Amino acid sequence: MKQVLTIAGSDSGGGAGIQADIKAMSANGVYAMSAITAVTAQNTEEVTDVFELPVSIIAAQIDAVFDDFEVSAVKTGMLSSAEIVRVVAKLLKPQNVANLVVDPVMISKSGHALLKPDAIEALMKELIPLALVVTPNIHEAQQLSGVEIKTLPDARKAAKIIRKMGCKYVLIKGGHLLTDRGSDVLYDGQFFEVFKGEFINTPHTHGTGCTYASAIAAHLALGKPLSQAVKAAKAYTTEAIRHGLAIGHGKGPTNHFYFLKP
Repeated sequence: MKQVLTIAGSDSGGGAGIQADIKAMSANGVYAMSAITAVTAQNTEEVTDVFELPVSIIAAQIDAVFDDFEVSAVKTGMLSSAEIVRVVAKLLKPQNVANLVVDPVMISKSGHALLKPDAIEALMKELIPLALVVTPNIHEAQQLSGVEIKTLPDARKAAKIIRKMGCKYVLIKGGHLLTDRGSDVLYDGQFFEVFKGEFINTPHTHGTGCTYASAIAAHLALGKPLSQAVKAAKAYTTEAIRHGLAIGHGKGPTNHFYFLKP
């Protein structure tokens, strides 16, 4: 069984972060391992508190996984601080991870900052250059590129700027586009591929970005080329959103195991 590591924050509400990553990876047929970077007090309505773990324990978790498992892919999510970004990049670099999916988690659905301003620069300079693919949503792509994104041409312009940071591919997720909503743009430095998607009008999308990036990592670990991994992950995530769970009093989570009948 292929083994995939997620390095991200914990969501006590279970809809995003490490919890979403593990569910999505498991649902897509791989064995999920985790290194937790921060603990968030969170539910479907808000993030009420964040506690960053000491970098020594973050490093110890990553070392423990690589010392024992055959890691076929790595996905990073909430890294919170510049110090955490740097230690993660430092530990991943010698591992020569071919399938590194960097999801540049910056803000929660409720608007709580999950990446400090100084950490954005560290992310761009130290972690993104190691990535096979970076998977920002519209807000994150705007932050990274400085480009206001409303349309697919805007997304293409931003992708070109982000690609120059050193990653091999950029996938800009289009769930918040004003036109072509639900369409994603993949750029490899030469060509663009647009993944047209169905936009499902539901409030229950908590954890969508984490789920999508984790599913991509899972399909990369299973040996699919990136384009096919994105296509499979998008199809899975779309159904997880379609069957989203109306639980809690805010934006409910996607349903990672929608295919299991109750």
